[in-house]
Amino acid sequence: MTRREEALSILRRLRAAGHEAYFAGGCVRDRLRGVEAGDYDIATSARPPEVVALFQRTVEVGAAFGVVTVVGESGDHEVATFRADLGLLDGRHPASVRFTDAREDALRRDFTVNGMFEDPESGEVHDFVGGRADLAARVVRAIGEPRERFREDRLRMLRAVRFATLLDFRIDPSTMAAIRAEAPAIREVSAERIRDEITKILVTGRGGRGIGLLREAGLLSILLPEVAALHGVPQPARYHPEGDVLTHTRMVLDEIDPAGAERDALAWAALLHDIGKPPTLKIEQGGRPAFPNHAEIGAEMAVAVLTRLRHSNRSITLVEELVARHMDWPSLPKMRPAKRRRFLLREHFPLHRELHRLDCEACHRDLALHREAGEELQRLLAEPPPVRPLLSGHDLIGMGYRPGPAFTAMLTALVDAQLEERVSTVGEARAHLLARFLPPTGRPIAETEDA
Repeated sequence: MTRREEALSILRRLRAAGHEAYFAGGCVRDRLRGVEAGDYDIATSARPPEVVALFQRTVEVGAAFGVVTVVGESGDHEVATFRADLGLLDGRHPASVRFTDAREDALRRDFTVNGMFEDPESGEVHDFVGGRADLAARVVRAIGEPRERFREDRLRMLRAVRFATLLDFRIDPSTMAAIRAEAPAIREVSAERIRDEITKILVTGRGGRGIGLLREAGLLSILLPEVAALHGVPQPARYHPEGDVLTHTRMVLDEIDPAGAERDALAWAALLHDIGKPPTLKIEQGGRPAFPNHAEIGAEMAVAVLTRLRHSNRSITLVEELVARHMDWPSLPKMRPAKRRRFLLREHFPLHRELHRLDCEACHRDLALHREAGEELQRLLAEPPPVRPLLSGHDLIGMGYRPGPAFTAMLTALVDAQLEERVSTVGEARAHLLARFLPPTGRPIAETEDA
């Protein structure tokens, strides 16, 4: 069964048992927009024990707040009892709940476009909050008194930005004013929840607009001060006719494919790729801005940002690599063949290439290097298996070298020499290493890789 079919079967079972039940929230909003929903939440008059009794597999983690998860073949479905929230507990959960009817349940929800109920069998929509009018007007508006809604759940401030970005709606002025007033309290929300909401904003395909809304709402300077600092930082007009660094970054984010591979890591790399520019800004003779070593410094800053927001180690490592190497592209034509080959054959090279494309599309729009790298990569992939070094680690030990980290550099240097046809025999390989590295009188020292 599809998600919708299974949700409909759950709803019908609730109704057959004498309970009122509707589809609720985002799935109703999406159906009215003509978009297939990803999830189908159900709101019902049935109390949690009654829901549990009707279904074979349930999870009761949220039962105290009237929420039971029904486990189905297509995934989990949230079934929530109509309720009113009583009191504030922690900026996320109510102190307690009172079970009630559909109308009162709608009034405690976040935004009008998410506060509607639908009878999926008749198609009738129950709208107690003006959601259909705001959907038509393309407005994200808090239900009731906005500051009260945001005090009930601080994350709703970020969700307002996410929905406005995803739907390409505007935020109602009174709702935006309430976000600005309550913005400092966003610090009460866990880093993980903030990370997840920002990620959802960045991968909408309108991430640049989302960053602009976060800045307008006063949230950007609190959550991502390193990104807020990009505003007003000048760039050379010859390469960046679009304007300052924040404008450029927002344009990069707006180019991201929401369905692309590794989209989360790519989106964070796009957001952070130039955060090293403010601390490295130098005004050269003639007033031209320059940013020496901004990629390397930006990579260090990116690690700090991602660590603060509790990203996985894998995500941190990948984004760090993308940020650190995004300025390798201008030197690509001048790289030694072996070094360029290694760059093109990196595990995550498609992400490097896509970030380069996004970067170029948001400024000078010159994609020559992007095309040439893609063509060269195709040639490399069509070649025979990679060249193996003529010597092994055992051979190096036999030559008197002591095993250690330098072995990797020595064998890499040997492969480079073979690829560049400077070495073709075992004897030449031995001579090459003896000439390039300290003789085997102790610990060998690799020379620094040149360009």
